[in-house]
Amino acid sequence: MSHEGIRMVSAEEARRAEEADRPLSKEATDPAKVRVHKTEGTGIEIDWKDGHRSAWTFAWLRLACPCATCVEEREREGRKPGEPKAKPTELLPMYQAPPRPETVTPVGRYALTFHWNDGHSSGIYSWDFLRRHCICEECKAISIKG
Repeated sequence: MSHEGIRMVSAEEARRAEEADRPLSKEATDPAKVRVHKTEGTGIEIDWKDGHRSAWTFAWLRLACPCATCVEEREREGRKPGEPKAKPTELLPMYQAPPRPETVTPVGRYALTFHWNDGHSSGIYSWDFLRRHCICEECKAISIKG
């Protein structure tokens, strides 16, 4: 009997996978109002139909890009969405402009996509993804207890 494709995971990894698969209500993933603060360069805010409010900085959103390439890179490095890469050990690191979207475009009625100032544009930020990755204090406390 072959065991190819079987991957052993820790209890914590199994809990996170189960949490990621739990269904959210339509109201929890349906925005009532979306504000993109592109001119200010600060980020986005979403008021959800269930009354919750979420906000993300553009830096967090760029670091949490849900495209396959970025997800694989984060998994390889053991980083969570929105978590920065390890600081380089060089004495004089190259200047890197803060992440800012050049354009923000709706994708149907279920997501946003950003064309970032670093040229990256393949991530589709679904409402479900954004709600599951809410970084407000209330949601962080729930995920810590979880």
